[in-house]
Amino acid sequence: MTTATLPTAALSPQQLAEACAEAMWSTDWTSQRLGMQIEHVAPGEATLSMRITEDMLNGHGNAHGGFIFSVADSAFAFACNTYNQRAVAYQVSITYMAPGRKGDRLTATARELYRAGRNGIYDVHVTNDRGEPVAEFRGHSRTVKGTHLPE
Repeated sequence: MTTATLPTAALSPQQLAEACAEAMWSTDWTSQRLGMQIEHVAPGEATLSMRITEDMLNGHGNAHGGFIFSVADSAFAFACNTYNQRAVAYQVSITYMAPGRKGDRLTATARELYRAGRNGIYDVHVTNDRGEPVAEFRGHSRTVKGTHLPE
């Protein structure tokens, strides 16, 4: 029996987080088509990466802020959806600290700061391949009806 066919109550928190990420990834066409990769997922955590291509550059020759935002937002989404309860963003903010460059692999690491009731707060650190900070993102989540896996 694979993890996907086990009842969710039989899964460890790590197995549940991984199964939820797999279910979300299967229909996350935006993240997939932008070339993102899931590097890590655990309860309340996710790390995604994305290579900056020429198609992602703005008029200054730097990574367009929308693409930096996208990788941060995807990491946030995977982190807050690790409990088999659908969660959506209801408020986010981002601060850009340094430009992304063509060829950079941006890594967005999301960590849960707070989760109670239907609300969660997550910080996402975005760095380049040299470990330099590119952006800081804070996302507030709200759970909604539905699950990723059958209960």
